[in-house]
Amino acid sequence: MGNTKNDMSDVDVSSSMLMPSYGGRVMREPIPKFSLPDGQMEAETAYRIIHDELMLDGNARLNMATFVTTWMEPQAERLMAETFDKNLIDKDEYPNTAMIEERCIKIVANLFNAPDGFTGSSAIGSSEAVMLAGMALKWKWRDRQKAKGKPTDTPNLILGTNVQVVWEKFCRYWDVEPRFVSMSADRYVIDPDETIAKIDENTIGVIAILGTTYTGEYEPIKEVHDALVNSNEQTGFEVPLHIDAASGGFVAPFLQPELEWDFRLPLVKSINVSGHKYGLVYPGVGWVVWRDKTDLPEDLVFHVDYLGGDMPTFTLNFSRPGNQIVGQYYNFLRLGRDGYTRIMENLCSIASYLSQNIAQMGEFELLSDGSTIPVFAFRMKDPSKYTVYAVSEYLRVHGWQVPAYAMPEGADDIHVLRIVLREGFSRDMAELLLKDLATVIEKLERESKNGHEAPEKHFAHV
Repeated sequence: MGNTKNDMSDVDVSSSMLMPSYGGRVMREPIPKFSLPDGQMEAETAYRIIHDELMLDGNARLNMATFVTTWMEPQAERLMAETFDKNLIDKDEYPNTAMIEERCIKIVANLFNAPDGFTGSSAIGSSEAVMLAGMALKWKWRDRQKAKGKPTDTPNLILGTNVQVVWEKFCRYWDVEPRFVSMSADRYVIDPDETIAKIDENTIGVIAILGTTYTGEYEPIKEVHDALVNSNEQTGFEVPLHIDAASGGFVAPFLQPELEWDFRLPLVKSINVSGHKYGLVYPGVGWVVWRDKTDLPEDLVFHVDYLGGDMPTFTLNFSRPGNQIVGQYYNFLRLGRDGYTRIMENLCSIASYLSQNIAQMGEFELLSDGSTIPVFAFRMKDPSKYTVYAVSEYLRVHGWQVPAYAMPEGADDIHVLRIVLREGFSRDMAELLLKDLATVIEKLERESKNGHEAPEKHFAHV
């Protein structure tokens, strides 16, 4: 069955057709890859073809590169499967899903010590949440400039070279000049003084990160905030602070509750957080909260009526499933503060155990230790023998995906490996990773002594 005609004349038949013969039991004719087949096939056959192709993907549980959740409880999976078909934008048709979304926003806002009058939105991950927060910063700055009779054509945003690439996308897409604060060989977060020095009357805001993706460190948010307060008092500017808490927003409230990084700091006007990172939900959910409704310009908000009331919406996406929202609410109900605290404590304990044992191997030097959030980075003490890229490539042979990359501008001559621990990673798995890492080092040492050239393959840091 299927259309055997090759519609791509410059591609040979084997590369443009699927050949799932299965020993002749199911089907014997090839199927086109890039055009629709003429006829139908059995559902189980279609499933089997796709299932078999996906088997060659990496094992998500052994992926030490991603922050994104790769394990949830069966009950959460069942709830999410039951709500795939609910379109979150249809507030009137699915009022209970809309109600759950609103509850989640309030839970997140309370977690971040938001005062009365806050507002917020769900998003498809922190990437969309960042775009929404950035738009609000630009609109508010534009309103301030117009009120002063000043031009609005040269906005800029202050951020470190260690930001996630979505911030660079925001600046490019919304025509905002990024003013980067460089890192240094011994500092991988922004410096408060260097940050303030880049501000002028066209600055729409300053970005500080709670859990940088390069090393897992918290930026000195309180120090940046206090320096910004002084700067605004001296200049008369009204530059606000936005916190990118994509990685640390669901960690700090449980492990470092006394740390002042959130709405307890008056100039923090908005915070984004990723529900599909340490919010423990499968990919597709993020949150953004504003200190006050006035921090979100009204002309960015659309209003939808449901249950005889008003549901304000601010999103870049329209139709999207409500199941990730349901998954987030499940975790909030299921875990509570105690559950989230236990999980984060356990992950950081395993991260610290791993980092300490890696440091004791003698070949590596830690840049961070996983005690802040369960993420740490390390580099070779002597990269002349073999590089972090060789270590990363050889770990893949054992199934582990451990990214290797250069640090951001200002420290880009430093090359590191990074490990991210997520729920579902156990102490036993840590022991296996240490064992395989030791095996890789032994192999690379032998090859180095014999003059063999180690493989190099670069991950792209995002």
